[in-house]
Amino acid sequence: MLQSADTMPYQRLFGIIGYPLAHSFSERFFLEKFRSQGIDDAHFIPFPIEHISDLPSVIAAHPLLKGFAITIPHKKAILPMLTSATPEVQQMGACNCVRIENGQLHGYNTDVLGFEQSFRKQLLPHHTHALVLGSGGAAAAVEFGLKKLNIKYKIVSRTGDVAKGQIGYQDLTQALLSTYTVVINTTPLGTFPKVDEAPPIPYTYLTNQHYLFDLVYNPAETTFLRLGKAQGASVENGYDMLIIQAEANWAIWNGQ
Repeated sequence: MLQSADTMPYQRLFGIIGYPLAHSFSERFFLEKFRSQGIDDAHFIPFPIEHISDLPSVIAAHPLLKGFAITIPHKKAILPMLTSATPEVQQMGACNCVRIENGQLHGYNTDVLGFEQSFRKQLLPHHTHALVLGSGGAAAAVEFGLKKLNIKYKIVSRTGDVAKGQIGYQDLTQALLSTYTVVINTTPLGTFPKVDEAPPIPYTYLTNQHYLFDLVYNPAETTFLRLGKAQGASVENGYDMLIIQAEANWAIWNGQ
């Protein structure tokens, strides 16, 4: 049963929608932020909704809700519910942050900022071509960021939909990987508790010229990153990306 926020001891409520949300980074991050910074008028709640059609009920039950983050699988499904959306959201077709004002939902995408800033850390001049594993809402932000960085890319999906310009995992040859030296995992494969899972790429073709970036942050070293590191590749997980986008969400919710 959805709990009304009317009787809660705070004036502002924030949250995250997605499914599942058993191990929500956002909840831990914001509750610790509120505690450490003495923000005593705000609270944060995860809303594990399987279907986006449940969102209006969540909002109605929590009138103090001022904004929420969005994770898998709702980053694209939220779009028809938005009153307005930034040009970035409109271009990439994905939203991960909503500010509520006078009952209207205003959509933003802070994944792009988080990805771009954290991805740059280990980027080298020869990293000019990237493989993006997955084609969901997180992949849309990565694509947008790669375009800004002038990095050519291919989308790799299970179906390898040629009509959408995608390739399949079976298409990942040694020759292809010798050119596409950046590999970015935007899928949830390897996320706790299914830590043994990993995207089915040919890891033996990776070298010390490769850079693997995983949007997954829990565990800190996924099987994807571990197998890449064993081949000498540089690796980066999604933790810093999450920190950056969470702070950007907070700024948006506070009108900054």
